[in-house]
Amino acid sequence: MSETLGAAINACGWVAREHAKAYVRNPHTRIVGVTSRTRSSAEKLVAELGLDCRIYADYDALLADDDVDIVSVTTPNFLHASEAIAAAQAGKHICLEKPAGIGEEELDELGAAVEKAGVTSIMSYVLRWNQQVLNVKNLVERGALGELFYCEADYWHGVGEVIRADRWLARTELAGSAMLTGGCHPVDMARNFMGEVAVVTAHSHANPSLGFDYDTSVLCAVQFESGAIGKITSILELAGPYQFNITVMGSEGTAQGNRVFSRVLAPEQSDYFEIPCITPNSGDVEHHPFQQEIDHLAECIRAGSDCVPNVADGIKTSRVCLAADRSAANGGRPEEPRY
Repeated sequence: MSETLGAAINACGWVAREHAKAYVRNPHTRIVGVTSRTRSSAEKLVAELGLDCRIYADYDALLADDDVDIVSVTTPNFLHASEAIAAAQAGKHICLEKPAGIGEEELDELGAAVEKAGVTSIMSYVLRWNQQVLNVKNLVERGALGELFYCEADYWHGVGEVIRADRWLARTELAGSAMLTGGCHPVDMARNFMGEVAVVTAHSHANPSLGFDYDTSVLCAVQFESGAIGKITSILELAGPYQFNITVMGSEGTAQGNRVFSRVLAPEQSDYFEIPCITPNSGDVEHHPFQQEIDHLAECIRAGSDCVPNVADGIKTSRVCLAADRSAANGGRPEEPRY
């Protein structure tokens, strides 16, 4: 392996810029090429970041380039699985934007392809590297909250510049659902703290005036394999500022966002204390820790290890979202994820 890893970007939209910036800043990666639906969008990204790289005619040309070690797949949801499968079959390491896929069959195919190829992969649940999340995870691992029994995670986003009816995000065949589009983030976060979901019961709300193919609000009650319980929501019709809420409760304490109560850390504590840190309080991708994500990917590739979370992990999150969609479609009938 050369001293630097060659990275290529497939699709040059909003999120792709953050991937590209992170590759540029990492001392072990360099951008060797980009491709996009239109050449003009690829040229715009190259110009904005001052990149010295190739602009491929199409995705096949990108995958055929021997200088490409890593592919960032940042296309719309319905292309994620197929394009990640193609990258794995070409022997490329993969940075895959969420969700891993929007159907059970394509998730099966994706998991098999990545496992067979033996490539390193990272699933771009970028909030895993948010400072608040890392702080609470550290407290959990140190036993400061005791034995966990409850978790809440919410993705609340309003219709606006990003989520709107005239974009692919509003179409079922392109985006999947409210759970797969936004709800996959809180599902991943709940799994991050609590482990695997055993069963989910969901209800949804439709707002036809918004022009979406699918119900834009989903409420899930979940039970984890540990026996703990939780609540997960995905709201795409919020009338208010974006929010990503996380609450974790244990036998010895509670973390509510960056507010913490712990009988282990402070036996005489009478109120929450606040950890000053960056919280996941913005839907703007420039606010998200993509640098830490790409740094983790590069480190794992160089060490010959896999990332956390990897594509296999991301597939499990998509399966929970699909179970929630089945439950909501069947009036709240409990559903087990098809792991």
